[in-house]
Amino acid sequence: MADRAYSFEFFPPRTSEGKEKLRAAWQELAKLKPRFFSCTYGAGGSTREGTLETVADIRAAGHEAAPHISCVASSKADIAEQLERYRAHGIRHVVALRGDLPSGLAASGEFRYASELVAFIRERTGDWFHVEVACYPEFHPQTRNAEDEIRNFKRKVDAGANAAITQYFYNPDAYFRFLDDAHAAGIRVPIVPGIMPIGNFSQLSRFSDACGAEIPRWMRWKLESFRDDAKSIRAYGLDIVTTLCQRLLAGGAPGLHFYTLNQASLPAEIWKRLGL
Repeated sequence: MADRAYSFEFFPPRTSEGKEKLRAAWQELAKLKPRFFSCTYGAGGSTREGTLETVADIRAAGHEAAPHISCVASSKADIAEQLERYRAHGIRHVVALRGDLPSGLAASGEFRYASELVAFIRERTGDWFHVEVACYPEFHPQTRNAEDEIRNFKRKVDAGANAAITQYFYNPDAYFRFLDDAHAAGIRVPIVPGIMPIGNFSQLSRFSDACGAEIPRWMRWKLESFRDDAKSIRAYGLDIVTTLCQRLLAGGAPGLHFYTLNQASLPAEIWKRLGL
């Protein structure tokens, strides 16, 4: 599949040193000619300026870049202003998410769900934006059952989403089962697997507990057995994640979206091993 979409995700750095490191990372990954880069948007839009700055920086170098936009704790006026700013910069690609409620805030603003955000984007801007949304092969932490997960996803697609990126996972069967369920529900947009390279096990464990991504027991035990041996964790993680990507692509996945954590070396090595 020559038209597969490969992409890399970053978060906006908060320091000048972080900005330099990120610039070096995306410049390195740009050599691989991905379809696009994306940049996250902190809880309640807390990194709004950094998101736009990062995306503008990448686009100025001639690469496609998509800002994330999350609607929780935002008003319709806030989101409308964001969309106009992105349009004014010539940005035509966004990742639309509900997002996390900033800590200490009880109310969720004028949007409750990502499907409402997608509908609002379409209402305000028509077909200007290519809209990506999130989906969860192993279920969002607040989802009660598999049927709810598919129903929530379908609402986003029916509202006008063009494509979806999954939460990361390490069990390819979870992805293929989710695809079957999505197709059975009449969902026809590309569903690109999200890939999390493994460089730091304690960090991965923390992320996974928070977002509901399962680390299979056999894999967790093996990673725990390495303790503080960063070299072994990295080598084992590269083998595991490369094999996962191979299985996904062999099974027909329409691309891969790498959660880079602003580091180029692991995604670049996986890319090389896949022969992309």
